[in-house]
Amino acid sequence: MSFDLELSGRTALVTGGTKGVGAALVESLRNAGMTVVATARSVPDSAPDRVIYLAADLMTAEGCQAVAKAALERLGGIDVIVNVLGGSSAPGGGFAALTDAEWDTAITQNLMAAVRIDRALLPSMIKRGSGVVIHVTSIQHELPLPESTTAYAAAKAALSTYSKSLSKEVSPKGIRVVRVSPGWIETEAAVRAAQRLADHAGTDYEGGKKIIMDSLGGIPLGRPAQPQEVSDLITFLVSPRAASITGAEYVIDGGTVPTA
Repeated sequence: MSFDLELSGRTALVTGGTKGVGAALVESLRNAGMTVVATARSVPDSAPDRVIYLAADLMTAEGCQAVAKAALERLGGIDVIVNVLGGSSAPGGGFAALTDAEWDTAITQNLMAAVRIDRALLPSMIKRGSGVVIHVTSIQHELPLPESTTAYAAAKAALSTYSKSLSKEVSPKGIRVVRVSPGWIETEAAVRAAQRLADHAGTDYEGGKKIIMDSLGGIPLGRPAQPQEVSDLITFLVSPRAASITGAEYVIDGGTVPTA
């Protein structure tokens, strides 16, 4: 049995593609033979073969339109969209600390950027009768952390619902839509956050990691996921090997979310 993912020659757009999961995914898709357009607000000066970096602000409708237009012009068509862009910069303090501006930022970054990119690129996929859309959600839409990420969790919940509805609409037209829901991932930003917590608590980095894992109610696997592990899952899901998978959500959290 061959485990060739049959991705050679296909094209992809990855938002948030220069750091963390996005960067790992760009490399995974490239290694699988795809040509990848990767977006971020700032991008490297040079790119490896079959990677095209586009600097754009996807927090604006104009930025999303520009990326979609450039991707179609550069590649002639997009086979795969992976909406990785997301995050939270909200302050601690619970619901009372979340101003209208904080809510707007969370919803724009974690929901509307994906909605706008999809809206711009799906018509070309529908015309061809094929394509894959991946939405990276978060376990926080099931397990929110009220101290600082209520708006983020709510926006990711909205993204998950939107994604499920979209799958019902476009799957009959040949477009698969799948959600990937990570738990805590040990990205560069996560490492910095753990180190800040460690410094504040007077412990080391491993102690900082434990503080985060405890705040999640524990991670049965005993560690956060690595960006490469998440990107490997997504790479499989966008491949023809996953041709019957649509409308589903794949949780990759080391067992963090309890089930009834």
